Amino acid sequence: MPQKSPKQSNAFRKELISHLAEGNAHASFDAAVKNFPADLRGARPHDLPHSAYQLIEHLRIAQWDIVEYALNPKHRSPDFPDGYWPKSPAPPDTWAWDKSIASFRTDRKKLVAALENSDLLAPIPHANNQSLASKTILLIDHNSYHLGQLILLRRILNAWPEQ
Repeated sequence: MPQKSPKQSNAFRKELISHLAEGNAHASFDAAVKNFPADLRGARPHDLPHSAYQLIEHLRIAQWDIVEYALNPKHRSPDFPDGYWPKSPAPPDTWAWDKSIASFRTDRKKLVAALENSDLLAPIPHANNQSLASKTILLIDHNSYHLGQLILLRRILNAWPEQ
């Protein structure tokens, strides 16, 4: 199999980072959480299974877990599925929402830094020999799915900017 040139590797790296941190063909994390009304953060209309706060926390916890799994050989994942979802639909206090969003952004920056300084396709021994690229693609896919849920929830709540 022909080796990829440094130019190809850098282009792939740039694409991964772009899909991780930007919206591209869909809304970004930052757009999805921007100006979310505080009084609707715990709402679950029409018996939907998750509130906005639960989705944000799930995105944060899952991203943290994937990043740590890839970068830290001593990492232990939470119990599945309970460890990935907050029990309460509403934030426990006024700072929990902002803290969750800030932590999500911090972990994303940590992954971006690793992407910028790593061999993207090298097997990670402590991560079942998966590569950082494969873990990042998993994260992009996971985040996209739940951001879609968050935007749909915002639309149902009449809290999406286009409405």
